[in-house]
Amino acid sequence: MLLDKLKEKQRRLVNKVKSINYERHELEFIKSNEKLIALIGSRGVGKTTVLLQYALLFDIDELLYFSADDIGIAKTGLYEIAEEFSSLGGKVIVIDEIHQFKDWAKHIKNIYDDFDLKIRIGGSSMLKILMQGYDLSRRILIKELRNLSFKEFFEINENISLKLYSLDEIIENHNDISFDLINRYPNLYREWKRYLEMGCYPYFLSSATKENFYSKLFNSIEKIIYEDIPATNKVKYDSLVVFKKLIYILISSRVPFQVNVSNLAKELSISEPSLYIYMDILNKTGLFKSIKKYSKKLSRKPAKLYFDNTNLLHAIAFDMSTVVEIGTVRETYFVNIFKDIYYSDIGDFRIKDYIFEVGGKNKDFQQIKNIKNSFLAIDTDTTINKRKIPLWLFGFKY
Repeated sequence: MLLDKLKEKQRRLVNKVKSINYERHELEFIKSNEKLIALIGSRGVGKTTVLLQYALLFDIDELLYFSADDIGIAKTGLYEIAEEFSSLGGKVIVIDEIHQFKDWAKHIKNIYDDFDLKIRIGGSSMLKILMQGYDLSRRILIKELRNLSFKEFFEINENISLKLYSLDEIIENHNDISFDLINRYPNLYREWKRYLEMGCYPYFLSSATKENFYSKLFNSIEKIIYEDIPATNKVKYDSLVVFKKLIYILISSRVPFQVNVSNLAKELSISEPSLYIYMDILNKTGLFKSIKKYSKKLSRKPAKLYFDNTNLLHAIAFDMSTVVEIGTVRETYFVNIFKDIYYSDIGDFRIKDYIFEVGGKNKDFQQIKNIKNSFLAIDTDTTINKRKIPLWLFGFKY
């Protein structure tokens, strides 16, 4: 009986997360009374752990957890499993890797309409693309689980809980905040350096070496390209090589990649409209972060391309036996802190009405000396200058 097999597997998986004390704040979101919530995110960010921690809150007869890529699911169907579980008095159904199941949105819509079940699903960052053909928008709440912030990484290592700060608080009080944290935790700045290399994904905990961590991360990248993208987009298998070419072009540039759409499309032997589509997909997968130049006019053209986090940058450089430029690492870290950030001709970046220049400890104000609301985000432990902000501190921003 499939349901019994799924229950037995669920018992083993849930038992494994009992020893994990750290809870991501997204867990609180999916605990709500909403009927249907999707937890989305890139591979390796910890979606399965969060969903299994949620499952811990219920008796095994109340909640059913399974992964949609389980070998028995395709033959039986999501709806049929939910129907049987509901008939036995089940209350909550949790389906992981939902994007791996063909026509998942249709099944979820019918489960939502036909049964008195609370539904939690986990899957690729690109689930929104697949929902377009079905009327799920008014039924579903979506929460994205990002890679670990530096704050989360440090909290897990130290078994502590620390405060988050708004951007305005960081700008206004960074001298005192950084001084206090560095005094309380003398290893904090050193741990930030380690985070940049291997701290953005929870499996740093099970990686004995940096090489081992990079191997796991590179495996995730391969799965994103060859499994997740085809599962969530109408992309021909032959076209997947374009995604790999984009990744290697980006790493080969060594500095943040300035996008010339016409030249890049020619280099990849694709049309410009196709290039926009492919770059948008890579943004949604959690591999790339493209940013536009600040302008009062709307534009779809990205000015620069970055990897989604510094661990990706290091892992792919390691695979290619190439050197990572420290300036690119710093900018990659900074860019991925913020959702709304723009490349700027004045300084490096614009966020709201603030201008930021990113650099090393000895960076001066030459480029932004007469610019209002301008700051240096610098690679140092703490500062006494009101306009120099330690780069690591932005990892504590909410």
